Amino acid sequence: MGRVVAFGSSMQRVLVLDFGSQYTQLIARRVRELGVYSEIIPCTKRVSEHDTADVKAIILSGGPASVVSSDAPPFDVNWFDCKVPVLGVCYGMQLMAHVLGGKVEQGSSREYGYATLTVTDNTALFAGFEKSEKVTAWMSHGDHVQALPPGFTRLAESPGAPVAAMGNSQRNFYAIQFHPEVVHTPRGKEILSNFLFAIAGCEKSWSPEGFIEQSIKQIQDSVAPSSNVICGLSGGVDSTVAAVLVARAVGDRLHCIFVDNGLLRRDEASKVVERLGAHGLGLNIHLIKAEEKFLSELSGVTEPEEKRKIIGRVFIEVFDAEAQKISKVTHLVQGTLYPDVIESVSVRGPSATIKTHHNVGGLPEKMQLKLIEPFRELFKDEVRALGRQLGIPDEILQRQPFPGPGLAVRVLGEVTPERLRILREADHIFVEEIKAEGLYETLWQSFTVLLPVKSVGVMGDGRTYEQTIALRAVQSEDGMTADWAYLPQELLRRVSNRIINEVKGVNRVVLDISSKPPATIEWE
Repeated sequence: MGRVVAFGSSMQRVLVLDFGSQYTQLIARRVRELGVYSEIIPCTKRVSEHDTADVKAIILSGGPASVVSSDAPPFDVNWFDCKVPVLGVCYGMQLMAHVLGGKVEQGSSREYGYATLTVTDNTALFAGFEKSEKVTAWMSHGDHVQALPPGFTRLAESPGAPVAAMGNSQRNFYAIQFHPEVVHTPRGKEILSNFLFAIAGCEKSWSPEGFIEQSIKQIQDSVAPSSNVICGLSGGVDSTVAAVLVARAVGDRLHCIFVDNGLLRRDEASKVVERLGAHGLGLNIHLIKAEEKFLSELSGVTEPEEKRKIIGRVFIEVFDAEAQKISKVTHLVQGTLYPDVIESVSVRGPSATIKTHHNVGGLPEKMQLKLIEPFRELFKDEVRALGRQLGIPDEILQRQPFPGPGLAVRVLGEVTPERLRILREADHIFVEEIKAEGLYETLWQSFTVLLPVKSVGVMGDGRTYEQTIALRAVQSEDGMTADWAYLPQELLRRVSNRIINEVKGVNRVVLDISSKPPATIEWE
């Protein structure tokens, strides 16, 4: 199956070898924020499996394992022979020391959280720092480097790590025991910048403007002038920006198919057509109303995975039927993001499936189309930056993520028109109040969930036995991890009062204060 990926092979790259750290994606993002393209690959990859011709530097990520234990992830030591600068972070530092002849100990002294480093060598990696300067950094380690490998010098120390940073200026190998990519290390970006530019000699060649120009050219080169292209439009950020970008390349030959599955938020279908269609962004939209078909298939179904599979199957059937009406279709646009690509990769092989992700991934095999995935190497914030360059309003770009299966995974239990009505009305009130409080754009997601629980209540002088709504609001950078968001008490009071008073069938509102992990953001 062919694929058009908007990324030029001539661009400089920094490889980030992933050893399982929760911060690996953050390292890649910070590198890109500094203007250098970065790519994450599993630590299990061998050098011979990867083209390193345009690689300017390698970063070894952190990870939960111990380099001196029998279950340490496999690693090809030939990565150290690529003749490019290498930066080890946390586990990456311990690995570098272990492989190159130093000594790593599983010490009794551990450091988790904030720590104070003392800079002992302010050249190269710590250029711009004062010698003996005290620096705040975020630590997360049990093991530590006890003895330096040959040719290395100590660059910094901390109370829990006699070697908090080390370097070999002859080979341009450097390593740090702390995490420079997190906001808890205030000068971490400065350290990464020193490595990328002063040590590795990278150039700032990664920008939204350059990406758009390059992508349009690649798409035009790949799609014949007589061909049509289809896109599964959801109205969310990813598919909208992808559609606008491809439309810049092929014009009205892009046909956006928007399926109203009856599982959308209040007035969602009409708003999408209004904002993105002929009178908005000018996209060529085919609106398919399929609520009856979806709800009929979901009737009586309560198991979450079964719901997702049904919705995915019916979506493909509806999408396929509409696509067959369009002649000379050769390509399909998908808003696949980098986290979607690497989420299933772990240091020991494919990760366990937590829940089936609904997208149009099953279509190419059935329809024999070539894929256009312009954002396959991008993160969400980068897609938003591209959208701004393309002139898409912030009202669209700042929309919170919405699950592919829609409200079906927020109605716990059976999905019925009445239960969807209750959820839509409650969700509208919650989001309306969140926006009025000025919190919408600071939250990753804020939504309501209809629980399969009834409880006793009192309204007026009468007893009620009605539904329960849960409020869910989380803060996150990429959705991989999330913390529940603190919401002002008065806001919660207003939301609860409005939902109970305005939404017929609800007499109780509860608040979800679970983080991810161990919980997921969505309930199903």
